[in-house]
Amino acid sequence: MKFKNLPWIPFAFFAIAVGLYPLLYLLIDMQSNGLLHSKPKAVLNNSIWSTAFYIHIAFGGLALLIGWTQFSARLRQRYLNSHRLVGKIYVIAVALSSIAGLYIAFFATGGIVCVLGFGLLAIIWLISNIMGYLTIRRGHVPLHQKWMIFNYALTFAAVTLRVWLSLLIIFVFHDFVPAYRVVSWLCWVPNLIIALIIITKRNNAASPLTL
Repeated sequence: MKFKNLPWIPFAFFAIAVGLYPLLYLLIDMQSNGLLHSKPKAVLNNSIWSTAFYIHIAFGGLALLIGWTQFSARLRQRYLNSHRLVGKIYVIAVALSSIAGLYIAFFATGGIVCVLGFGLLAIIWLISNIMGYLTIRRGHVPLHQKWMIFNYALTFAAVTLRVWLSLLIIFVFHDFVPAYRVVSWLCWVPNLIIALIIITKRNNAASPLTL
């Protein structure tokens, strides 16, 4: 294994671990833990909100779980048809999760700061997903790759949200709500900056992203 590929190991590990996290909602009662614990009963008993919430976490988890494999040049070259199939599944999963996420953002714990943070995340996530799909349909492979790097950085917000939220609660705020307000932006804005750095480096090197 090449040393330059080592950073992909924790990246893939967290993508898989958090991608499987929604399964916990099928196995145990999550209303007494974490995010659902912060929701008022009126929201939890709202069937539309509940449907949107489970669509968001289920398909968002699926996108996170499969999306990272799409950046492997080795897999793309060996299994092009599989790459295309997984890509279609990913695009559909992100579309469903982002639309559902935009709806539930209006009910976000923490008020207008979180509504705006998570709402904007959902909108940019959906738009970049559409652009990634349209560019590959038109045969613009390099542009498609850039949009999907951008998009998966937002998908990976599911991971960074949990990391930042834990750190902010433990070491800074010692309380869920103020930490959640900060993390509604912190979970995705730095991800986009990192994505832009990666894209810029790729442009300078004029080489494909490999795994």
